[in-house]
Amino acid sequence: MKALKSLFLFILLVLAHSGNLLAQGEAEMADQFRADGKIYVVVTVIAIVFAGLAIWLFRLDRRIRNMENEHKD
Repeated sequence: MKALKSLFLFILLVLAHSGNLLAQGEAEMADQFRADGKIYVVVTVIAIVFAGLAIWLFRLDRRIRNMENEHKD
């Protein structure tokens, strides 16, 4: 349950911070990517990286919790 709360907080912070990045003015490179249709590739790669990190952190937390429970016994 704690891992789920941590994951939710992480996603919330990432989404809150991304709003600030969008408000920084003109982005010529992003406009060019959008015009070429490559922006979807960039967004997909970023989403895969974040999903991979989230899964890795969740599994790591579960392993650590199991080790702590074994140590308590």
